[in-house]
Amino acid sequence: MIANKEAEQSVIGTILLEGDLIKDVTLRVDHFTDMRHRMIYEAMRKIDEAGEAVNLVTVTTELKQQINQVGGVSYLSALAQSIPTTANLKQHQRLIMEAYRNRKTKEEASRYISDPNGASLDTLINRLEAYRGEGIGEKETTTYEALVEIAQDLISPPADGMTGFATGYKEVDDMTGGSQRGDLIILAGRPSMGKTAFALNLAANHCKQKGSAHLFSLEMGQKALLQRMLSAQGEINGQKWRTMNFSTDDYKNCLNAMGEVASWQLHIHEHQQTVEGIRASVRESMRKNEETKPLIIIDYLQLMSPSGRYERRDLEIGAITRQLKLLALELNVPVILLSQLSRGVEQRKDKRPIMADLRESGNIEQDADVIGFLYREDYYSRHSDERDEVEYSIGKQRNGPVGDVQLQFKKEYGKFVELPVEEGELIG
Repeated sequence: MIANKEAEQSVIGTILLEGDLIKDVTLRVDHFTDMRHRMIYEAMRKIDEAGEAVNLVTVTTELKQQINQVGGVSYLSALAQSIPTTANLKQHQRLIMEAYRNRKTKEEASRYISDPNGASLDTLINRLEAYRGEGIGEKETTTYEALVEIAQDLISPPADGMTGFATGYKEVDDMTGGSQRGDLIILAGRPSMGKTAFALNLAANHCKQKGSAHLFSLEMGQKALLQRMLSAQGEINGQKWRTMNFSTDDYKNCLNAMGEVASWQLHIHEHQQTVEGIRASVRESMRKNEETKPLIIIDYLQLMSPSGRYERRDLEIGAITRQLKLLALELNVPVILLSQLSRGVEQRKDKRPIMADLRESGNIEQDADVIGFLYREDYYSRHSDERDEVEYSIGKQRNGPVGDVQLQFKKEYGKFVELPVEEGELIG
């Protein structure tokens, strides 16, 4: 068995020596391998939860008849007396966690080897990723260090005024400062509003700026998505992929677009439906390719699978959005999550979406930093004067304004562009 007995003894002895330090320990009972240490640590936790001081006397009293099973008072005394300093507590706690992760990893690998199949492989990947992240915390930043970082931002602001990743649409960037690291960004709309097309445009614009885009599609395959991207980049009518009836210019434009797309750091993932799977894929790619500007796009929320079982769908959605927000913070990347709207919007005279139209909206609103809606008037009215115009409405922004941006949607290409400047209008 993989264990670190010395580290376990040190942590137990340190707490016996200075009981208040148990409040700094995040270990669980099952992280220990020695049964004696599990019993002692469990007794310590009970004492602390009761609001009493943890020391040799209270631990001995709590153990009662079990005191002989753990080696008696003499063993507890020896553990406390063996500690020259309490300064190594965090380091030894980390060693216990490393042993635990290695132990559980070996167990899961053995379980998979005994019954290898698709389902057990998924279980293996998800559990290994969960063990990898367990107990690993980022280094805490002091107030002084955070203030120094803010001062550096003030002294050397970004040349383009962008604190996040540029979307490629100036008005959107002016409102948001770009897609911010650590943000969960919801892109919502009714079917056929252009959500997937807009997401592909965001991915393409990010890749053109030397960023890496991770696109998780739960609805379309890699080939279909690439065809849509090629249509947008080469301005090729997307319907032609059905008949393959391309003109000479289409072939030329497509080959040029293929050359451009091939140079991008674009990763299309077809089969990951859980947050754990998404985390594992992105972390592996970031380590392997040393990506500095990663962006995650998920199409779409209602097709994702929760890690556990929940009584209601709204609880499932809440768990997923919360996990994705934590993932954005953990990896320090923007996560753009596409979401469907409820049919209730169709019952209103004004069909512009509002927050309440989000399915299971309470949880989504709570976890999202930015919520944007896509709306096309010509979708509902063929005689609309606003042909090809799309309204991107920011309904929530935790750290910025809300409002609408008008874009042009070239539907035949699946391409979003900024509206052309009207004749005689000054460009500021």
